[in-house]
Amino acid sequence: MELPTEFWALLVAFWALVMEVLKETAFGTSFGRILVAVLVFALLLVARGLFARFFIGWLKRLVRGTRTQIDDYMVEALEKPLRFAPVVLAFFVATRLFDLTGTFDRIALRLTESLIVFTLFWGVIALVDPLWRIFANLRDILSPTMVQWIIKALKIILGLIGAAAILELWGIEIGPLIAGLGLFGLAGALAAQDLFKNLLSGVLILGEKRFHQGDWIKVDGVVEGTVETIGFRSTMVRQFDKAVVQVPNATLADKAVVNFSEMTHRRIYLKIGVLYDTTAAQLRKIRDGIEAHILGDEAFADPKDVATFVRIDSFNDSSIDIMVYCFTRTTNWGEWLAVKETLAYRIKEIVEGAGSGFAFPSRSLYVEALPGSGPETFTPPKASPGEPADSSSVASSAASVEVGNLSGDGEG
Repeated sequence: MELPTEFWALLVAFWALVMEVLKETAFGTSFGRILVAVLVFALLLVARGLFARFFIGWLKRLVRGTRTQIDDYMVEALEKPLRFAPVVLAFFVATRLFDLTGTFDRIALRLTESLIVFTLFWGVIALVDPLWRIFANLRDILSPTMVQWIIKALKIILGLIGAAAILELWGIEIGPLIAGLGLFGLAGALAAQDLFKNLLSGVLILGEKRFHQGDWIKVDGVVEGTVETIGFRSTMVRQFDKAVVQVPNATLADKAVVNFSEMTHRRIYLKIGVLYDTTAAQLRKIRDGIEAHILGDEAFADPKDVATFVRIDSFNDSSIDIMVYCFTRTTNWGEWLAVKETLAYRIKEIVEGAGSGFAFPSRSLYVEALPGSGPETFTPPKASPGEPADSSSVASSAASVEVGNLSGDGEG
């Protein structure tokens, strides 16, 4: 069966349409060029792994042979930007192979330039951390947190400059944009007074070195815990129950902050109550024994450096109180508890060794008359039926009972 002539004509027309589509698929270029560009881009991405493996590896081996470690940190910081550089090259080659024309060609060129600027500024920002190590002496003048703030601010400034450079490539004027943002910035500044107040307070906290990251601080009525980060607006403090509290810097700047991490020694203050029947000789033996233990134990600070007292302090309601006031060399809470526990054991041994004991709150009750010790109550006899009662005898009996009761209460 022969096909109609019209069918062959349609096949020819369809083939011509396919060839036309292949010649101009999209962006004014042919399908073949697009396919070649995609393949080249994929091959360059594969070569990127080889570049990272051999070239960056060679750089790392090269800098290991130097005396300083700054170049090691620099190569390590530049590793990611260097890995991204072949991607920019692949994009440039692929867009050139497209053989774009007109607007598409200009857009591809601007994209390539933007990627180059982005990679360059990425590398410069990455070098901030290792290059700052050169100015390590500033860490002795500025706190570590202040150094981190400076590094962050420098990175933000470089990032903004890089963004401005990319915008300039696309023909966007930065000057009018900044002027326009200035009007919004003025209105925003009025609405963000608390933000600037907290920012300034954070700078004052770092400048005065009130506390550092890792310090144990306490602000009455606000928070107590360990400082984790000091941010631009607030400070993150982790409480001892592991909860996190974000405290505005203005609060920490305005209120008294107790920094327990700055303690040179840690105090132990005890009141020991012994029995009232403890003799003066026993009291002296107890006091001297406790003092000898404190002075002879290396865990306690030297009395020349801190106040150290073991004294008979007061005569309390139910005990004779001995005051123990001393300081440990360690400021670590766990070690301090261990020293305090050892002292408690020793005090127990000293008090019992002196033949005394520990007093506890008690109350003495003195009874002047026990129940049943008073005179018996006299009950007058009842009159016989029909016999009138002798009023005088009843009265005298009542009087004698009353006198007897008064006499009994008075004798007690």
